[in-house]
Order: sequence, then structure tokens, then C-alpha cells
Amino acid sequence: METLTSLDHLPWDALADRLDREGFAVTEPLLTPDRCREVIDLFDDDAAFRSTVDMARLSFGAGRYRYFADPLPALVRELRTRLYPPLAAIANRWAGLLGEDPFPDDHAGLVAACAAAGQHRPTPLLLRYGPAGYNCLHQDVYGDLTFPLQVLIMLNTPDVDFTGGESVFVEQRPRQQSRAMVARPGLGQAVVFPVRHRPKQGSRGHHRVQMRHGVSAVHTGERHVLGVIFHDAR
Repeated sequence: METLTSLDHLPWDALADRLDREGFAVTEPLLTPDRCREVIDLFDDDAAFRSTVDMARLSFGAGRYRYFADPLPALVRELRTRLYPPLAAIANRWAGLLGEDPFPDDHAGLVAACAAAGQHRPTPLLLRYGPAGYNCLHQDVYGDLTFPLQVLIMLNTPDVDFTGGESVFVEQRPRQQSRAMVARPGLGQAVVFPVRHRPKQGSRGHHRVQMRHGVSAVHTGERHVLGVIFHDAR
């Protein structure tokens, strides 16, 4: 499989600025339509996954998602490995602002740190929503070690393959009402956003602002998303 040249020239300074100001950032397309179709087709390959979650059964929403098994598909592994270093630079700047421990500079280092913390299971996942499908607000925390940024990649074309199904982010601001934000990435585009919290400048320095994310109801069609989470699960 060819390497993803789309990752070579991402404007990381601009993406970091958007994350700081807005709480999420949308990239240019990272995957071609053919690559998106290849990932969607994996959903029905049981051998590619270690577990499947029916969201309705657990009151998480309506739809299904599947966690990839080791070894990860080459495309997913490349995304995880190559996106991590620039995201780690952002994460470590945030950690400095919040007085938190820094993260390794490369993804192999993070995987090793996760293993030392008892977190061995890969967390990248593929999600499928049909009509009336949705995902409740949540945080993807799988153990004591949580890398603070994650990426979703849209695998369908909004308003063509499906309607509705916006990505929703809610920022819980201390002593203020929560702020809701919506992203509508196009085919192959990625959204970068916090797993759990991000720093925000206040009158007394930076403080943690909690973030949660979910998906609004799909009205028609099917919506598939590739979720790239960088820390492993316990």
C-alpha cells in the first residue's frame, strides 16, 4: 500500500492554533475516496477486529463500532504512527501549561508506556451509523495513561451518502454554561480534538476545560468514521 503523502504537508501550526482557540481543528482530506471505501469495506471483516459494541444495548446511542485487532491494518498503523509526533508536540505544550507529565515523542514510546501501565489493547475503531443512529457525549479514556488528542476521519460524503450525523463537541466551562460546537468534515477529512480536556487561558493562568464529544442523529443513509486513538486500552 502506498504511503499517505497527504500527511507530509499538514499545516500543524495553524491546526494547533485552531485547537487552542476553538477546541477542535479540521484538516484537508487525508484519505482519497478509494481509500475511504477500502476502510468501510473492512467493517464486515470479523477477522480485522477484536471486539464489537452495540451502542443501543449499552445506552451509548444507536449504531455499532468495532475495535481493530493487532496487527492493525497498514493504513491505520501508518495514520497512528505518523500523526502522533506533531500531535505529541501540541500535547506536551499543553502538559507544560497544565503542570502535567509529558508524553513520548514517538508513538512506539507511547505504546511502551501504555504497556507498562497495563494497557495492551489497540483502540483505533471503525464506526457505523444508520438512520436514527447517534452517539451520546463521552470521553475515550481507556486507562490511567490517556493521550490528550485523537482524530476522526470521515469515510462518507455528507448530504450525499447520509444526512444529519454532525460531530458534536461540548466544552464544560467552569462557573459558566457549557458551549456546544459542531463539525461537518467532508469525505476523507479529519477532525483533531481533545480526548478529555484542554488548557484555556484565564485571569489566573491556564486551567483545564473538560471536553466531551458525540454524534447527532443521522437522518438518512449510512455514516462511517475511522477513529484514531493513540493510547492503548487496559
